[in-house]
Amino acid sequence: MHLHLAYPAVLAALLFCVGLYGVLARRNAILVLMSVELMLNAVNLNLVAFDVWLRDSLHAGQALTLFTIAIAAAEIGIGLAIVLAVYRNRGSSAVDDLRDTAEGPDDDPGDSEAAADTENADDTDAEAAPAQKAEATA
Repeated sequence: MHLHLAYPAVLAALLFCVGLYGVLARRNAILVLMSVELMLNAVNLNLVAFDVWLRDSLHAGQALTLFTIAIAAAEIGIGLAIVLAVYRNRGSSAVDDLRDTAEGPDDDPGDSEAAADTENADDTDAEAAPAQKAEATA
């Protein structure tokens, strides 16, 4: 029996597209991880299909699939640990909230210039205040 390469290739393309849509459109970190797994499974399907189609005597496609599965298992373990840690700290696993972890909850990179301007203005006001008091008393 000869394998038609089109069937697994189309299925792998559909799986990869669904996974890509999930990565780009989802806000929940666990759903993003599941979408990455779909993309990796699409790659695994292509590796095995091309290995069978080419009739490789070394079965390199199947060997690479085993490595991909091992990497996917490690990625899920580490990814879930990170998601659980973020959920415990923030109470949400939304990907949009993860952007704020680098800056801290109160810091906003757009406000750093405004904060520097107000600090400089406060310094100038503090220097001018004794001179104004001296003029007022005189």
